[in-house]
Amino acid sequence: MESKITKEFQVVHEIDDNIHRLVRNLELLAFINPLNIAQERKKFFKEKYKYDPEFKYRKVRFDTYKLHRLFFSQRLKDIDDPMIRELYKDVVYTYSGMLQCIETISEPGNRFYFNSLRFYGTPTDKMVENAKFILHHDEGAVEQTALSIPTISTYDAIEFFNEYKRIYDFDFGIKTSSAMSAAAMVSNKDQMLILKKNHLFSQHQLNVLAHHEIGVHLVTTFNAAEQPLHIFSNGFPNNVETQEGLAVFAEYMSGNLTVSRLRELAYRVIATDSLIKGNDFSETFNLIHNQFGLDRERAFNIVLRVHRGGGFTKDALYLSGLQKIYSRYEAGMSMESLLLGKCSIEYEPVVNHLKELDLVKPISFPCKSFQKNHNTNQRVEWILENLK
Repeated sequence: MESKITKEFQVVHEIDDNIHRLVRNLELLAFINPLNIAQERKKFFKEKYKYDPEFKYRKVRFDTYKLHRLFFSQRLKDIDDPMIRELYKDVVYTYSGMLQCIETISEPGNRFYFNSLRFYGTPTDKMVENAKFILHHDEGAVEQTALSIPTISTYDAIEFFNEYKRIYDFDFGIKTSSAMSAAAMVSNKDQMLILKKNHLFSQHQLNVLAHHEIGVHLVTTFNAAEQPLHIFSNGFPNNVETQEGLAVFAEYMSGNLTVSRLRELAYRVIATDSLIKGNDFSETFNLIHNQFGLDRERAFNIVLRVHRGGGFTKDALYLSGLQKIYSRYEAGMSMESLLLGKCSIEYEPVVNHLKELDLVKPISFPCKSFQKNHNTNQRVEWILENLK
């Protein structure tokens, strides 16, 4: 059976391998994170928020034109199965779009911004309404106390994650970096957890990151590595909303999702909407800090995430992704197909089709955060139930 399947879909494997060789070292987040965040933050605050930061970025040291040409030279017409052929057609356009984002970071003329719009889309009216709905709910005194004790060093955080990863049957590296806007992120290609250098964590933040970064992002990284097709590692089109939705949902299921965290996701939507309306960095900061009242450090970080590169709309997808995954959970639907790799809800029918063709292996590493609902925060529950 194995040899028959392999021979029947030999062209699919060849094209999948070809595309993998082209994209395996391409990670947009590796290029979009500014290299001089600390310096520009200091200058921005010194100038009383009336200065637009001038961020510097990692240089692209490969031939982007050649990569584009190689993407579109794939023999997709040789794939007999129409659903798989359409999948890889979408994949080529998606990866080419990601490459366009990478090659235009910080370029004049808003080129990156418009490429980001094509790749991640814009916040819908419903997304903005949901964000404003969440921001009507304050954090609460208990949450503020719990979230206001960032006393754990990056070194101690590494120890925490080294201990936490024992609950999973896979191993990953941990390193630090100063060139990142988030407190932590996962490098899919390196199977690595990256922590922000010299950052102070609270215990709650470590718990959140454990379930978000390890429980979902690294789980899908290692599940994807077990699959015969590299598309599960490199990512299905539109996978960001689904994957980030799963990751925040893991925070909820583990009992670590708070109103404060939901407000953070809501601020990201509002900031992205501000970007779409043509506001610059300082104007978006004024909206988040002065009008919505978020403290300047958190406001800067949120605005940085949205305005980096020239305008990055990805952050609006966390909240909508959570809403879709929560609705799926409420309907009693399984998450397993979405955890096989960097999958998206829109392409789940294709994943199921690949399963029928024996081109997908059973999941190797279930998300332990999803095994039982540990949420006891009724305010969080009520908010999630009432998102549109």
